[in-house]
Amino acid sequence: MIRPLSRMALTLDIVGAALLLLVLAPMSLVFYGPGAGNPAIGGAAVAVIVFASVLMFGGVAIGRLAPGLALAAAWAGAALQMLAGFGPLPIDFAILLVLYATSAWGTRRVLWWGFASALSGGLVAAVYMVIVNGVAFGTGTGWEKVTAGTLLLIVSVMALGFAWVCGLLWRVVLRARRTRAAQLQAESLAVEEQERVRIARDMHDIVAHSLAVVIAQADGARYAAAAKPEVATEALGTIAHTARGALSDVRMLLTQLRHRQGDGPQPTLADLEALFAQVRQAGIEPRVTVDPMPPGEPPGSIQLAVYRILQEALTNAIRHGDGAVDVHLAWLPDRVDVDVRNTVKGGASVAPGGHGVIGMRERAQLVGGSLQAEHRGAQFVVHATLPIGVSE
Repeated sequence: MIRPLSRMALTLDIVGAALLLLVLAPMSLVFYGPGAGNPAIGGAAVAVIVFASVLMFGGVAIGRLAPGLALAAAWAGAALQMLAGFGPLPIDFAILLVLYATSAWGTRRVLWWGFASALSGGLVAAVYMVIVNGVAFGTGTGWEKVTAGTLLLIVSVMALGFAWVCGLLWRVVLRARRTRAAQLQAESLAVEEQERVRIARDMHDIVAHSLAVVIAQADGARYAAAAKPEVATEALGTIAHTARGALSDVRMLLTQLRHRQGDGPQPTLADLEALFAQVRQAGIEPRVTVDPMPPGEPPGSIQLAVYRILQEALTNAIRHGDGAVDVHLAWLPDRVDVDVRNTVKGGASVAPGGHGVIGMRERAQLVGGSLQAEHRGAQFVVHATLPIGVSE
């Protein structure tokens, strides 16, 4: 019955209805009230016009708030006007506004009640004007009354129907706006979710790898501190360097979270040697083979994907491997194949559905490739195929 409506909108509706009442009610009194040409109309008739006006424009005032109640008020005002014997008055403009409101903001039931009111109201108005007000053509014979009634019916239904159709069109516009707003919101949420996933993936790659190196170095330094202090000192230096690099990358990611235009860390193939050096410092010896070599400068997205996949695969080797890992890169004309194998420590297991493996698979899928990560006997094998398109 009652729709949610802001206080400002309700105030504007009430003020607008009051202004129309102050303009159209006096016009109705001037043309149809007591005075010259209307000697039979007295003060009671004036009261009827005023009361009917209040009912109709009261409906206009609550047209958006409660279209159903507004329609009932308009019908009550129109019925009172006809019972008093008045013909069409300027205040009847309120009926058009109420019909507009029923189709623009009413529920489905109120919408069709408005449609039925436009048809039945046109019929009632035509019959009333012909029978009660005596509207007819010529001498007013039966056929002339039928003709006049038919024309009045058409005109009345067209006028009332036009108001209802205008409201229906506005209803369609409002629905299209809501649909568009919902679509934009869904797209915005999807973009934000993709951004969160990307940042989470970068954060995992950076932090997991750096912490794996730090832990391996810290364990080595603890065991070597007593026998070889210089080794412990070197390990501490590696820990500090790795931590500083990770902190710098994390700060860049946090900047990207605060400011969308910020660029996150974007490593390339030139950074692979530094990655392999970090892995060696953690006590893992990567045996790297590149055959064939890159035919040219690979696209930046491919370079980033190769780096991140290798970073995560080597991190798993540090955490679960036995000290050695085989890395093979094959730069073919249309794709690059990445293969990382390491023997898993006795009893250790790498979860194929873990965050790291999921991140690697997403990296491959983002550039149109695929990735498999699985246990093959005592080894854990990561194999990725990334298509190479036009160079960026």
